[in-house]
Amino acid sequence: MKVFVDQDRCMASGQCVLIADDVFDQRPEDGIATVLDGNPADDRMPDVEDAAAGCPALAITVEG
Repeated sequence: MKVFVDQDRCMASGQCVLIADDVFDQRPEDGIATVLDGNPADDRMPDVEDAAAGCPALAITVEG
């Protein structure tokens, strides 16, 4: 599976980092989410999907 963050939509709430800090991070200058691991292991996918569902801006996409 592939994980993407639409940085133009991101509100910098940090919910994704709280849920999956090994997959997501935030830029120090503005808090916008970044993807650390765009192809996480299958056992991380439940947390990644929770992060996508919990994103208030719906900026996270999981494909595949």
